[in-house]
Amino acid sequence: MFAVLIVAIVASRKTRGAEAVSAAATQPSGAVSSAVPKAGPTSRPAIVESKQVGGEPDGIVQIANLVYAGTKSSRCFSDHFLVKAEKESAISTSRRFHAVKLGSDDLFDFPMVIMTGEGQFTLREQERENLRKYGENGGVLLASAGCSSEEWDRSFRQEMVAVFPAENLTPIGMDHPMFHMVYDIPALRAHHGQPRPLEGISIGGRLAVIYSRDGLNDTAHAQGCCCCGGNEITNAIEVNVNILAYAMLY
Repeated sequence: MFAVLIVAIVASRKTRGAEAVSAAATQPSGAVSSAVPKAGPTSRPAIVESKQVGGEPDGIVQIANLVYAGTKSSRCFSDHFLVKAEKESAISTSRRFHAVKLGSDDLFDFPMVIMTGEGQFTLREQERENLRKYGENGGVLLASAGCSSEEWDRSFRQEMVAVFPAENLTPIGMDHPMFHMVYDIPALRAHHGQPRPLEGISIGGRLAVIYSRDGLNDTAHAQGCCCCGGNEITNAIEVNVNILAYAMLY
């Protein structure tokens, strides 16, 4: 069973103002990661100031599910990991995603956004500009090829070159702090053999884009969706919880 790191986070990011996240973390005996900073005995969490949507109270971490390329949506990415994050850590999360258009200013109200799908797509110029600013100002994009779609993978890679021309998608080693946050994840598992490593784009020493070409969708918990022969990562829930913790702490 994975060891649990209790992460105390009551502040959210405001990427529009390029403000850094304010968070505190405590590490119990036997916790897995020394890379996560410990809170001092007098440290106090910051007051949440970011906009809350959907009538939810301040202090709730909200995640956006992107609508991109005009009308393409990320409907087959399970939000089950949000429930898991709240149970296994002290991160208070919304129990559902908020649909947000990539070309909208609302994008900048979320510390982490989800982008997934199948088939080819092309982003609009405003969407590219927004995504570039979002990543440069502290936001985290979690991208996943639905059903391990090769067409979506090719389109996503082309768009990342257009959005971040000075950066490259590179493999993320399993020794990265992201894999040792709430859960200690020594390896990725998939439906069929060894999955390909996650890839990322780093800006200023932190991951702004985290991508799986096999898929982190967790379709077992997504209504009306399936992996459909793809090589989806089977420990996606733990990986996604860790990515959420990374997005809040880094």
